[in-house]
Amino acid sequence: MINPFANALDAQREGFEAMADGLEKASVAPERAGPLAKIEVGETPSEVVYTENKLELLHYKPEDAGIEVPEEEQCDVPILIVYALINKPYILDLQAERSVVRRLLEAGHDVYLIDWNEPSRMDQYLTLDDYVNRYIHNCVEEVAERTGNEQINVLGYCMGGTMTAMYAALHPEKVNAMALMAAGLYFDDTGGVLEEWGSDEYYDPEDVTSAFGNVPAGMLDVGFALMDPVDNFVSKYVRLYDNLENEDFVENFARMERWLDEGIDLAGAAYEQFLGDIYQENKLYKNELYLDGKHVDVENIDMPLLQLMGEYDHLIPAAASKPFNDVVGADDIETIEYPTGHIGLSVSGSSHEDVWPRAAEWFHEQSEDVELEEAATEIEIGDGADAATEAGEEPEAGGPPAEDDEIEVETPESEDGEQATLTDEEGADSVDTVNGIGPTYAERLEAAGIETTADLAAADAATVAEAAEVSASRAQDWIDQVA
Repeated sequence: MINPFANALDAQREGFEAMADGLEKASVAPERAGPLAKIEVGETPSEVVYTENKLELLHYKPEDAGIEVPEEEQCDVPILIVYALINKPYILDLQAERSVVRRLLEAGHDVYLIDWNEPSRMDQYLTLDDYVNRYIHNCVEEVAERTGNEQINVLGYCMGGTMTAMYAALHPEKVNAMALMAAGLYFDDTGGVLEEWGSDEYYDPEDVTSAFGNVPAGMLDVGFALMDPVDNFVSKYVRLYDNLENEDFVENFARMERWLDEGIDLAGAAYEQFLGDIYQENKLYKNELYLDGKHVDVENIDMPLLQLMGEYDHLIPAAASKPFNDVVGADDIETIEYPTGHIGLSVSGSSHEDVWPRAAEWFHEQSEDVELEEAATEIEIGDGADAATEAGEEPEAGGPPAEDDEIEVETPESEDGEQATLTDEEGADSVDTVNGIGPTYAERLEAAGIETTADLAAADAATVAEAAEVSASRAQDWIDQVA
């Protein structure tokens, strides 16, 4: 016979159990609140080695991070990580065991990263050309100069991956190998939610930029959250409640929440171009994209290419990346499609066990030929000198002097017979000290005879613009800084 009170008693028992569980979790809640407020992120030590406008170029060193890599396992070709213009880049260095930066350092790579920082109202007119041909290019030049490499490796993430592909198409001679991670490269019914929402049938990006100038981070954050509202507004907090007693879970949750909460605005003009040309018109894939009149010819992408994609990525599905492999000029293409999401490629434990060791090894493999060529050149030069010495031959005319030889350098005399000083005009700095003038622009200006800030101050905007291949307004801004 069924006890008529059984259901009521079961419900009462379950209620008491839930209450007891709630009281137990409530007792640890204050302890867990601390990590939520004070959690540390981006802990791998770095130094800023180059700045331009708001961007900072970060350089990481294994020894600073407590990572010891044998010399024979170190890679001579550095990696420049080009991060997206949205959110902060420490998602790639969230914590030691979930840090893309550390995985690359542990594998012996020399790692640099572009941190774009927050654009101001004055930056709302920055275009994709500014980001690709100015900022990224200047950072590549800086890394190449610091490391003595003519070519470097690049790794682009999300929107940064799309811009990296543009850069490689415009400057293939600067890129040894390119890896793209969750990069939006093809938009033609891929099934991505962003592609649907960004369709020109429903959305005009100019409506946003005309109202705000830059695209507010808050608007972007809400849009991303609404792509999966149940998980972002309900489920994840249920998971937090269920795991309040798990300190590691709470700390990981806090790190992710901090990253999600620290969004940055997006420059208005670049946003318009990206939505219009890339999402709505698919110009990059169609090989129809131009930046400031320069054709972004994807067939020029002939360097080794690695694509990293998340099988469950609802922001940039694999279908928005893979077709790009068919239109580039590269023959050496590798694809890793891993069962994780957009952010999971960066922070999931399994990605750090399976994906990043493979990616780090891929960069090593693509750099071996470069290192062998450099070694062969050194051996050839060294052998020639040693052979001449062993044969008792005199060094050829014009060769390096012996250590004991003295080299006399004539110092030009001034009109009154006194020795002239071989320095730039007193008090004048090199033009690359001006905000916005990186190595590339400095080289162009110096070729036109504008070598110092004094030269720049004396020049007119039209001359500077023509020499540096920039707009007259940007040239005038440089002149105003030193006038």
